[in-house]
Parts: sequence; structure tokens; C-alpha cells
Amino acid sequence: MHINRDFNKNPFIVIWELTRACQLKCLHCRAEAQYRRDPRELTFDEGKDLIDQIYEMNNPMLVFTGGDPLMRKDVFDIAEYAVKKGVRVSMTPSATPNVTKEAIEKAKNVGLSRWAFSLDGPNAEIHDHFRGTSGSFDLTIERIKYLHELEIPIQINTVISRYNNDYLDEMAKLVEELECVLWSVFFLVPTGRGQEKDMISPLEHEKVFLWLQDLSKKVSFDIKTTAAQHYRRVFIQQKMREMKDHGEEIQYLDALTQQGLTGSIDGLGRAPKGVNDGNGFVFISHIGDVYPSGLLPVKAGNVREQPLAEIYRDSPIFKDLRNPDKYKGKCGQCEYRFVCGGSRSRAYALTGDYLESEPYCIYIPKAMRKKTV
Repeated sequence: MHINRDFNKNPFIVIWELTRACQLKCLHCRAEAQYRRDPRELTFDEGKDLIDQIYEMNNPMLVFTGGDPLMRKDVFDIAEYAVKKGVRVSMTPSATPNVTKEAIEKAKNVGLSRWAFSLDGPNAEIHDHFRGTSGSFDLTIERIKYLHELEIPIQINTVISRYNNDYLDEMAKLVEELECVLWSVFFLVPTGRGQEKDMISPLEHEKVFLWLQDLSKKVSFDIKTTAAQHYRRVFIQQKMREMKDHGEEIQYLDALTQQGLTGSIDGLGRAPKGVNDGNGFVFISHIGDVYPSGLLPVKAGNVREQPLAEIYRDSPIFKDLRNPDKYKGKCGQCEYRFVCGGSRSRAYALTGDYLESEPYCIYIPKAMRKKTV
């Protein structure tokens, strides 16, 4: 169903930032979360109206994020309304004392489809440094045990940075041991508290992509990437090489359209259509501002002033982002631009132009290679 979804009309996934309040101070936090809630947050009634609008957009997946969603007392009332409506809801709370066994039981009773926790290192030293709070690692592991007891599927989110890049084998082993259904791997975008100096290099990105592609064949959990659209290109290239090794010839254009090759690129069957900022993806802030993603802080409208569908479908910003032929530099000439397109968030963060090339991609498109005589 989702593979055939027209991203010009409806998103694949909607992220709603319920609040920016959070007890943690993570190094990479795009929201620059604060300890107190903003009085301008969307109200419960406004939230119900927003959920109605989301449902009418061909019922995309809905993710509650923050800050920490559990800082809102009405979070489970909002979730219950969405679930009863028929919306598939998951939540990404922070691992703080708010994640009590009672809260997890409420999530189970309400019918949340998945619970996502962040782990940015295989041990307390690395994770707690990244999260800016001692004890965060141990608390996360403890709460995951609660989730297993209640048979709630668990997703682990990890931000790849120079702080943990040397420990990815240990991270993968931990995700396996924790019996998670999905490892969602984020690649740092320097926005909010995130800094360019914390990012891994373009070549290291490529190495991690190759490692993830190999890992995907060996583990029991699915792997999804965020702000790493060029992982799709690497995945396809590797599949093409594998087929060639078996004596089969296939062109990259075929690889883009054969789900057998690309159907598990991000663990959710989104391929061959590449989800990107504003293209199958929309982010709503705690005060109703609408952005192509939480990592691309270019406001396209506000749900208090305009219907979400109207903003998503008609905003010039979203329309530009959904047209790869408008991309500049090598992204605009790349044969993979319709399935990859590069991270529009990273392009904006590092160049100030969301249509510029992905700055952390080492691939040279065929159209740009010099012909040898």
C-alpha cells in the first residue's frame, strides 16, 4: 500500500512534536529541548483535529516525538484518540524517570504499535556522554525489560557520530541481544545542538553504509536509516554487484524499480520510492508549525492557520523538495536522484540551500565523469 502512495498528495509518515520539554540535554538535540513545557503547545482539542486531518491523508504512520512526549500529561489520551481512529501510532520518549512501568502499561492498553528508545553507545560511558545525563543507559536497558514483559515491539534509535563510530559492531550486537524489531540509524545533521565537528566524514558515511548493507543480511532485526538517503544508492550498487557475481546482468534503472532488490532498504518496505524531507515526510512542531522534517527548519505553514493537507500539497517549499530535477550540483545530475536525492536537511544545514547537493556523499554521477579516450 505504501509503496504506491503518491507523495505529492500524502505523506508516508507524519512526525508530531508533542512538546519540547525534556529532562535530558542531548549533544545532538535538533529541538534544543528545554526543561519546561511551552504554553503555546497545541491543545488536546487541536491535537484531535490534527489527527483527523492526518487520517484523511490516506492514514500515514504517526510518530509522537519531542522533547519527551511523556512530559505531556494527556499524551495517552491523544494516543488513544488516534488509535481508535485507526491511525498506527508509535512513540519516541526519552529514557527518564517518566518512563514508569505504569506509563508502559498505559501505552500497551491504548494500543501503541511500537515503542522507540535511543541508545547511542553500547555502554554507559558512551551513551550517557552523548545524552548529557548519567544513568541514562542503565535506565534505558531496565525499561526495555519492562517492554519485553508486556510484549511491546521495541525500536532502537542510534545517532551515528564521531563519538560512537568505532563501536558499531558492539552496538549491533546489543540491538540483537535486546531482541529489537528495528534499528533506526540516524546520521547526524548539524542543526539545533548538533555540531558539524561531531559528524563522521563523507568517506566514513560510505563505509558505514557498506557495513549496514552487509549487516542487514545477518541480523534478525530490520535496519532503517534517517538523513542517509545515499544509503539507498549504496544498497542498490551492492545488489547490482552481487547479481553480476552470479552471472546476471542488471542496470541501475532496473534496480530502482525492482522491489526484490530494494524492498528492505529501510526495513519498512518504502522502496523503490525514496522518502525524503517534504517528500513522503512531514513534521509538525509543538506549536503547530509545519516543516519538511524536524531537521530542516524551513517553515511552510502552521496547522492553526491552514489545513495540513494544503500545506503539504501546495507549499512551494514542499513542491520544490518533491522535484529532484530542481536539485543543484551533482545531486541534480545523479542517476539515483529519484530514489536517493541526498539529505535535504544536511544540504540546508551546511550550505543554507535545501536544493543543494548532499555535502557528505562521495559518489560521482555518471553524467559528471570524464570520458576516457
